[in-house]
This record gives sequence, C-alpha cells and structure tokens, in this order.
Amino acid sequence: MPSIPTISQATYEERLHRVQRAMREQDISWLLLGPSADLLYLTGFDAHVSERLNLLMLPANGDPSLVVPQLEAPNVGDAAKLVSLQSWADHESPVDLVASSVSGDIGAVAVGNHLYSAFLLRIQDAVMAESWIEAGDLMRSLRMAKDATEIELLEIAGRNNDLAWEAFVKAGPLSGLTERQALDRLLNLTMVQGTGQCWGICASGPNAASPHYSTGDRIIQQGDSVIFDWGGPIGGYYSDVTRTVHVGEPGDEFRKVYGIVLAANQVTLDAVRPGVACQELDRAARKLITDAGYGDAFLHRVGHGLGLEVHEEPYLVEGNDLPLEEGFVFSDEPGIYLEGRFGVRIEDAVVCTAGGGRRLNESTRELVVMT
Repeated sequence: MPSIPTISQATYEERLHRVQRAMREQDISWLLLGPSADLLYLTGFDAHVSERLNLLMLPANGDPSLVVPQLEAPNVGDAAKLVSLQSWADHESPVDLVASSVSGDIGAVAVGNHLYSAFLLRIQDAVMAESWIEAGDLMRSLRMAKDATEIELLEIAGRNNDLAWEAFVKAGPLSGLTERQALDRLLNLTMVQGTGQCWGICASGPNAASPHYSTGDRIIQQGDSVIFDWGGPIGGYYSDVTRTVHVGEPGDEFRKVYGIVLAANQVTLDAVRPGVACQELDRAARKLITDAGYGDAFLHRVGHGLGLEVHEEPYLVEGNDLPLEEGFVFSDEPGIYLEGRFGVRIEDAVVCTAGGGRRLNESTRELVVMT
C-alpha cells in the first residue's frame, strides 16, 4: 500500500488566513462553522455531530476559537494548536460562550451550511448582528481547487477502487447473490486496499433504472444489468466510481446504450480545460446522448465536485457558468436509465489540469460480462 500523505499544520494555518482575507474582502465580520467538511478543511478537526454544540468561531481579524463539549475536548487533537478551546459542561449553555466571544459591533455573520437550525436560532437570539448569510459561497472558493496533497489523496482513493474492482470482477459469479451481498463483497475488497469506511450502491435489473436506488435484497439474475457506484475516504478525501456490468450475454440494445454512455463519458473528459464553464461539460454529454435518441433518459447532471465530501462544489449542470480552474476535481458520470428495464452509468473522478482533464481512476470502462 502507498504511504498516505497528511495535511500539514502549516497548511491549516494558511487556510485559516486565506478565509480571513476573503472575509475582509467581502465585509464579513465572523464565520461560524459547526461539524462539517468546512470545519475539517480549516482545522483538521472532524467534529462529532450531535445535540451538543461544536462551533468554530473565526473573526475577520484575530484568532479563532472553538466551543466544544467538555467530554469531547480530547478529540480536538492537533487542531487545538490552531484555536483557543472553550469547553462547556453539560449543565452549561454553549450559546453563552458564543455570545461572549462574538460581541461588539458585528456586521455580517457567515454561517456554515450544515449547522443545525436549532443551534443557529439560539445563537441569533443571543448575538446581535447586522445580517446573517450562508457561508457556502465563502467556503466553496477556498475548497474547490485542490492542492497537490489533496489530489494525491484523491488519486490513492481512486486507485484503491481500481484494485478492488479488478479483484471483484475475478471473485466469482454475481448470479444468485442479493444486491446487498454483491455490494458487501465489493466494499470489503475496497477496504482491504486501505480505504476507510466505504459506502455504495448496487442496483440490478430494473432497479438499475433508478440512479440513486437504495440497495436491497433482490437476487441478481441472468440477463440483468448491474450498476455499482461506490467509494470511500483516504485521509478524509473520497473516491466515487461507477461501473456497470451485465450478467450473461447482453442484447443489442444494452450494448448500444452502453456504447453511448461510454462515448459520453469520454466526450465529457475531452471538454475539460481551464476556463470552460461547468455547464459546458453537461452540455457535451447531454448533446451526445440526446442525438443518440436517449436524452429523456439522462436524468441527472453529468457531475459534481469531489473532495472531503462525496458531493460538493463545483456542480457540472446547466446554468452553472463558473469556469473550471486547475485543481478542480469532479465526477464524470453520464447515464441512461430505461424505466422498468435497465440502466447504465459510467463514472470517473477527474482533475482539471493546465493540459485538460486527467482521470484519477483507470479501471476498465469497457463492457464487462459476468456470470
């Protein structure tokens, strides 16, 4: 297994300084972040989500502090070197700690998109600010372009999916297994490669026509198409790969549809380069699929950002004119779904480089026929 790089303390410090610069440019007085990928990105602290408040309080000028439950303070780890800790016991009010820190002449307060509304409402009652805004726009500008270490982690995660898929294809028949059994086999093979706790979808036969199907106990049969969409984290950064197989010899229409989706996956990759609007990638795949007669069966955007979250900015969808930049990482996942019959999706993780798109996973995209 390759050695796993880590995000340095200096990188977290630089990220905090970057977001403070952006806050000053946008006249934002404070940033409040609860447990989330945003908090993890800025501090390395993977806070526990519960009824107890964990909250990063970052002023546009000055030092950050972290309100944390007393019983969870040991979990902060090295992030304690970046912030001043304000722990609270169960009989105390964490909102009082927030109000004592976020005080004075307060302009706009940016709030993380994943902070519980129950916490936010109580904080708003205790803190008088001119305005409250979402922190999404502020944080996305920092997180979308990945640095070399982040890309390396994503590449290792993608490579682990590749190795697991190669082993899975050789592991034995699918016919007779339930969807859940087949998925467990694939996820276990992925975790053997060193990936953390994995997630996934296995959708067989007519279930494969539902893009976000919830894996069940249907028994996989001869004649089924089977979609596997799965991934997991390396150093907190996620893989996300989809492959479609056929159990037994496929018919002509399945082969045709598979070829169209494969071509759409490639035409999307070919469209990647800095400066191209995100929506142009969706348009490239959609035009090819529509021209082939299956436009109504392409039910979702062609891709989404990938990093500390499986779905994050940027989103490759019509209406998003954000230009691609070097270091953007996103999925390339066209699909065709024929209700009641079958579905096909082929998905890779792609990084935008100066020279165009580069895949972070390379397991075969050619049609695999299993027994």
